[in-house]
Amino acid sequence: MAAKPRASRHLAVELAHVDLDRGGRAVLRDIGWKITPGERWLLLGANGAGKTQLLKLVAGAVWPKPTGRERRRYRLGGQWQHTPQDALAEVAYLGPERQDRYHRYGWNTTVERIVATGHFRTDILLDPPDAQARRAVRRALADLAIERLARRRFLTLSFGERRLVLIARALAARPRLLLLDELFTGLDAVYRARVSAWLERSARSRRPWVLAAHRVGDVPRAATHALLLERGRVAWRGPIARAPLAGWFRRDAMLSTSGSPRTSPRNPLRTTRGARKARPGRVLARLARADVHLDGVRVLRGIEFELRAGECWVVHGGNGSGKTTLLRTLYGDHGVASGGTIERDGIEPGVALEAFRLRVGLVAPHLQTEHPPQLTVAEVVQSGAHASIGLNEPASRAERAAATVAMREFAVARFATRPLGELSYGQSRRVLFARAAMGRPDLLLFDEPFAGLDPPTRADLMRRLGQRAAAGTAIVIATHHREEWPAFATHELELRRGAVHYRGPIRP
Repeated sequence: MAAKPRASRHLAVELAHVDLDRGGRAVLRDIGWKITPGERWLLLGANGAGKTQLLKLVAGAVWPKPTGRERRRYRLGGQWQHTPQDALAEVAYLGPERQDRYHRYGWNTTVERIVATGHFRTDILLDPPDAQARRAVRRALADLAIERLARRRFLTLSFGERRLVLIARALAARPRLLLLDELFTGLDAVYRARVSAWLERSARSRRPWVLAAHRVGDVPRAATHALLLERGRVAWRGPIARAPLAGWFRRDAMLSTSGSPRTSPRNPLRTTRGARKARPGRVLARLARADVHLDGVRVLRGIEFELRAGECWVVHGGNGSGKTTLLRTLYGDHGVASGGTIERDGIEPGVALEAFRLRVGLVAPHLQTEHPPQLTVAEVVQSGAHASIGLNEPASRAERAAATVAMREFAVARFATRPLGELSYGQSRRVLFARAAMGRPDLLLFDEPFAGLDPPTRADLMRRLGQRAAAGTAIVIATHHREEWPAFATHELELRRGAVHYRGPIRP
């Protein structure tokens, strides 16, 4: 198996008067944009503004609405082409869907083989990589300093580790244009610094890239230009030195869950208004001497953890520390190895685990993958009543009523009849919040719940979680970002390499 020969040295893209519809609804309107070699673009916009669809339009994954005025063309080898067919091999698009695909189809091969698929521009390897492919894999892994992951199986990695592997896969293809959708999502401080350094090094070449982002910390110094989308239209584009970034990122201040927050003198990242002390209650879940293995790899080691009603825990730690595995173990997706125990409120011999799950709401990246895109928003939310993926039978009247209440609470009622696949990433995340809230659960588990969300959406969802916490719902949130620690949090759990490093009240 041999890689295709290089078609050209540089790639340029031009869009003019481009419209895009999805499901009969306008997503992008009158888009004009040029990407030329040597340019590195920052793409900004609120959830639902059309950023992902714009990237897919450039990548050739979606087709413009025919209006007679539209133009989408690519320059390869000094020649302009009006279809993306020949350019597709030169474009690498990396977004949540690529990462989700491995989970959906159970592609659990080694990291080496996954990166090699980038070299051959295929999803699955049919033959062993040749010497040229192995060299490309080694270079790509070294670029991101993740050689140690080479022989690990992909689905045993943390969310952030998977993201770096897929960046390496894109690099192995040696593309002439990189399209990076929310690249920093799910990365801890160490990995963020590593990816930032790679982006800085990219300035030495003329390969253009586009990076869609929501956070001020995600703006790389190597960016040369910026484009701001508002409601599917270009609101601003040009050199980044003149871009109105300060006004856009000022909305990060909205992340506070209180109306007029006062800063705590001991911890400037938490607010004193709305904070609450731990309220002792019944034990909802308890882990003792708990080891958890995934595909033969011990991910959690000797975990001791007790969660009580009314508590709000923040779980934090680096990529690969075991945060996702801990939450999914609490939920019941993973078992505890012999010698350890896990207890759940109300679950005794003869009582099905399902009885506990029906009292727990879960928001996690894998759920955004598992729900079929053709399901309507209402059906996805209604499935929360059964802790299921989809519905085995039509929802009852009571379930439909409860779903309507939850959709209104999390501001997705207007999407009720739309297929999940037509929504933006941020809109889909709101749907998962509504699904988790069905039936007023005793416990809410959140795995990086604010990833990929714009500042106003994060602020709004945090406020709604605060209302749930005030009503006595227990909450566990796993996050990499300190600014996402709720003001109402009572405890923190820090994991390092699968073991508990700290467990107790929030530290100053």
